[in-house]
Amino acid sequence: MIKRTSTAVWRGTGAEGQGVLSTQSGAFKEQPYSAKARFQSEDGKAGTNPEELIGAAHAGCFAMALSFQLSNAGHPPQELSVTATVEMEKREIGWTIENIRLSLTGKVDGIDAAQFKELAEKAKSGCPISRALSTVPVSLEAKLG
Repeated sequence: MIKRTSTAVWRGTGAEGQGVLSTQSGAFKEQPYSAKARFQSEDGKAGTNPEELIGAAHAGCFAMALSFQLSNAGHPPQELSVTATVEMEKREIGWTIENIRLSLTGKVDGIDAAQFKELAEKAKSGCPISRALSTVPVSLEAKLG
């Protein structure tokens, strides 16, 4: 079993308060986040937010899973570039992640587009973050570049 920990400390009200996020690895150490950063700062410059972190985790997990798929098929990738776009809408029950779009461009020798897409779909459904987020629709655009 592998365990990883992250912490959040929040001070103040939901609307006016602010918090910090830290990770066991130290990659994040007291990274600020707030409602303003989450809901008002479209450029993301005011700090991080949970949806952005879900996107980063999903993109990273998917890229690693695909690298394993490609390598096992005899086509180790030169580069996999993944963008995860997490879309959230306000519903009657509250803010809800409606879908995640994975956009992938791969530099892989000796593979055709159909096999690349097939292995990317396997990685999408098989990576641990995809499985954890299984209630959220995830789309995939995969192309060789």
